Amino acid sequence: MASRTSNFCIDAADPYAQTMWWAQVLSDHHLPDDEETEPGAEECGLVGPDDRYLLFLKVPEPKTVKNRMHICLRPTDRSRDEEVDRLLGLGATLVNDLREPDRGWAVLADPEGNEFCVLMPRSEQQD
Repeated sequence: MASRTSNFCIDAADPYAQTMWWAQVLSDHHLPDDEETEPGAEECGLVGPDDRYLLFLKVPEPKTVKNRMHICLRPTDRSRDEEVDRLLGLGATLVNDLREPDRGWAVLADPEGNEFCVLMPRSEQQD
């Protein structure tokens, strides 16, 4: 084995707000136990499986173009459509709806405009 992912960094105008928003989205990530996460921080993040981080870094410029890389979410305890509705209720916006009854996904954006996809749960996928 040569390498494994350690963390994923996402530029943010407000790392704290992004961290708090994504903490509501991801059930397999949590705030770090040994770090203070507070408003105004230059970087904040969430600890995920195998101690991998989702890290938000403060940058001065706003997001201007489509992400070159994005997160894909797969619901674990609800349908794709129920998860899309939950995330829209948390403040996500619908960017592109590519859902069909038995396949497809929805492209959403977080409060700072970073795109991510919501896929179908494995239990609903067609073979």
